[in-house]
Amino acid sequence: MRVSAPASGSGPDLGPVDYPLSVNRQDLLRTPTGKPISALTMNAVVAGEIVADDLRIAPETLQLQATLAESVHRRQLAANFRRAAELTAVPDAEVLAMYNALRPRASSKAQLLQIAENLESKYQATVCGALVREAAEVYERRDLLARDEED
Repeated sequence: MRVSAPASGSGPDLGPVDYPLSVNRQDLLRTPTGKPISALTMNAVVAGEIVADDLRIAPETLQLQATLAESVHRRQLAANFRRAAELTAVPDAEVLAMYNALRPRASSKAQLLQIAENLESKYQATVCGALVREAAEVYERRDLLARDEED
């Protein structure tokens, strides 16, 4: 089975025969700076042609991985890849702060909803924002929101 990349609809058809992309579809893989994945060589490192950002994963690669996961009916894994793709735009320190804020009893509902709003408005991370909104609702139902210090 081959699946077209959703989101923009402009992605390639991918299926199990394309996995792993680094072997079977190198033509699709680029670094966040736009270099083809084949440019990541030891000679390029020694020559100073590779920068730290070249070693980070590109959101497009994560979207391709999501398409592959969907092609083998791994929808939850695909959703994880799509969220990860969105989070590539968020600075590491903010990701860590969100991680800590999502721990049980670490945040109020208002704080979680503010995180969701920030993800959606500042980073266009609508899938991640929806997940944080869902977490706020679940935490409220399960009494996992931060408690007032008077309690």
